[in-house]
Formats: sequence, C-alpha cells, structure tokens
Amino acid sequence: MSHDEFIAREGWPYIFISLALAAFLYCFGFKWLPVILVLLASFSIFFFRNPKRQSPSDPNMVLAPADGKVMEIRQVEEEKYIQGQAIKVSIFLNIFNVHINRMPTTGQVEWIKKDGNSFLPAFKKEASLHNVRNYLGISSPAGKILVVQITGIIARRLVCWVNPGDKLQGGERFGLIKFGSCTELYLPLETDIKVVPGQKVRGGETVIGIITH
Repeated sequence: MSHDEFIAREGWPYIFISLALAAFLYCFGFKWLPVILVLLASFSIFFFRNPKRQSPSDPNMVLAPADGKVMEIRQVEEEKYIQGQAIKVSIFLNIFNVHINRMPTTGQVEWIKKDGNSFLPAFKKEASLHNVRNYLGISSPAGKILVVQITGIIARRLVCWVNPGDKLQGGERFGLIKFGSCTELYLPLETDIKVVPGQKVRGGETVIGIITH
C-alpha cells in the first residue's frame, strides 16, 4: 500500500473530528471554541504532513530515518538484532518536525518487534530502555542496520507500515510516530559517521554515514 499522500492518512481522523465539532458548536452559537478547534485541525494538517524527498541512491550511504536533531552518537553493545558492537545515533523529534519515518538504506525488513511500557520524555537516555518502542531490523547490502521508533511523554502511538520480508528503497517511508518522539539508528562499526551531535537532519535526505567495507 502506497503512503505518499501529502497528509498521512493517520492524521485525517484528528482533522475531520476537529472540523466537525467546530461546525457543530458554531451552529449552536459558540464563538471561541470553534476557533480553537479549527486551529487544532490546522495543526494536525501541519503535524501529519508527508513531504516528498529526493534520496541519494548510493547503497553504502546511510540516510537519516527521521527529521530532527542528533542528540547522541556513541559505540554500544546492540544485543537484539545486530548482536554485537554498533554505532548508535539518536535523533530527537519535536512536535514541529516531520514525523514520517524513512528507510535509512535499501534493504529487506528482516525483523520487527515491539517492546517497553513507559512514556518518559523522549530526550531522556532512559527512554530508549523503558519507553514503548518498535524495532526494525534491516538486512542491507552493507550489513545489518537497526532502526528503533520510540514514544515520548506526548507521543504514545507508533505506526509501522511494513512487515518482515518487505523490500524497500533507501528513503522510502515505513511508518510514523505521533506527537514528538525519538528515533534511534544502530550501524556497523565500519560506518564513517558524517553528522555531529546538535546537527539537524532531514529524513531520507541527510547522510548519517557511509559504510566502508
């Protein structure tokens, strides 16, 4: 199923309900509440925007899986999918960022798992251990890559559009997170990282690193 609509379909219920309630209240003489609801619908249109992106085609390039700010880059032990040492790149998304998640590289979705039960602020380090999160293991020509969608104190719904066995291109959409969150990327140690903490990135466009063999 294609997910290239200008507004992600998950946003339409928020938009329609807000506008319907605004029209209903306006008919009964309310003035300010309809304005607030129209503003809420406008924000939902903005939040669920789904822009097109031009992604590099180099299979060794690892692209940002989300818009946001790079919060952390460090070497860690990744036990769930890569099962070894990896480079972890954490990207924090605020409510004004595009919240569509994109494939960091061309490859096959090999493993998906949901875990966690908390909703701590997404910028806290503990969030990656305790918050509700969705793991996406990707087998790529350059090696195993893991993407993790993580909820936050406001973002409490993870949406994943793909299944194990699906083959996608780098930069292709695979899901979204509702209302502020964090996305993590785990890469092989051979990756030449091209970003630094504090840098803003664009999903499907910014090159996070290049995997050298």
